[in-house]
Amino acid sequence: MASVSDTFQVSGVRCERCVMRLATALEGQPGLESAHANLMGEVTLAWDDEVTSRETLLEQLAGAGFHQRA
Repeated sequence: MASVSDTFQVSGVRCERCVMRLATALEGQPGLESAHANLMGEVTLAWDDEVTSRETLLEQLAGAGFHQRA
């Protein structure tokens, strides 16, 4: 297992409901080991690099309206 983690900022997080929506967007994602988000839009993900990728997880978030900030 090749566990990787990363922390980044996303737009679209304004309240606790947004944090819950973000969690729901990632729920059941193959290879995702953990996900934490706060009201500042900071997201920390840990995943198995042999099963999924950072790009796949970011695409999943983007599809739910959460886009990575530059």
